[in-house]
Amino acid sequence: MHKYCVILAGGGGAHFWPLSREDKPKQFQPSVPEGASFLQLTYKRALSLFPKDSIYVVSLERFEDILKEQLPDIPQEQLLLEPYGRGTATSIAYAAYALLEKDPDAVMLVTPSDHIIEDSDNFTATIARAADFASETNSLITIGIVPTNPNTGFGYVQVEGGIRACSRKEPLKAKTFTEKPSAELAQVFIDSGEFLWNSGIFVWKASAILEEMRLCCPEIPKLWKDWQNNLERVYSDSPNISIDYAVLEKSSNLKVLPADFGWNDVGSFSSYYEYSHFKDADGNMTIGVRGKAFVKDTKDSIVCSINPKKLVVVRGLENYLVIDTDNVLLISPRDEKILQDTVRELKSPEFEEFR
Repeated sequence: MHKYCVILAGGGGAHFWPLSREDKPKQFQPSVPEGASFLQLTYKRALSLFPKDSIYVVSLERFEDILKEQLPDIPQEQLLLEPYGRGTATSIAYAAYALLEKDPDAVMLVTPSDHIIEDSDNFTATIARAADFASETNSLITIGIVPTNPNTGFGYVQVEGGIRACSRKEPLKAKTFTEKPSAELAQVFIDSGEFLWNSGIFVWKASAILEEMRLCCPEIPKLWKDWQNNLERVYSDSPNISIDYAVLEKSSNLKVLPADFGWNDVGSFSSYYEYSHFKDADGNMTIGVRGKAFVKDTKDSIVCSINPKKLVVVRGLENYLVIDTDNVLLISPRDEKILQDTVRELKSPEFEEFR
């Protein structure tokens, strides 16, 4: 069928610290409420569209053991292990070159490993439609989501014809692409009615994305000559850049397929909270509480404890985050900037063992 799935599973998930750690980042952590990890749910969705031998995972070498533990059915040759993290542009180049060795006509779905998809049937139908279109053209297709708020954590893509044209349910020409705008600019995008969220889910021919890289970021594909014999050199010389900055913002060949399948990239505790349908009457959300939790006179907060023998008591808080792990206790306002500042300030050597 010439169609393949590439799951990107090498991210660090720093915005989910202290649940997400350097040795076990977010994609390997249990989701809510399913219990399986984000990676396992992504793989399960892929199986609804692709046979097992057409699903590849790109991740870091240091995660090999946990990949095999969580995806025991996937063959070794379908684990594309990177020596270093160099951003999604290099990860996608690796997958494209690997697939072209196997199939010169390969069409690849590229999906992150840590997204939430609520409507699996709609997702499957959307991807099948995008793959059919990509197989007939050399277009780069990104899946666009109609925005519900001026979120600054997502990429935005302006489409020809605006949101009204989305009812056509076919790829629309992309006019501009902007990664993570300011709050003011995001509001302008929403008010204009011309922008969709970029879901970070892409469909294209392997040959088409590599050709676009040669036009937009030639410094990446030129490193891949004889890559099979020297992957270490390729990665040591590669720039650390996302596919968004390297290609999508520069490309004149980008199309957007509108979709609405209940998408959220849960890139932070804030987006996780917004996504969750499992809040109590006071707006409190519990994540992975393995022991007992007593939460009273508390509103709009997130509580988590991974110790099955511990009782966690939270009282008198509003808009707070309480995360109790085996070696870190975090109590903080549920404000994304404060959390990001905290993670940044803890990057000094004295806190290395807790990262």
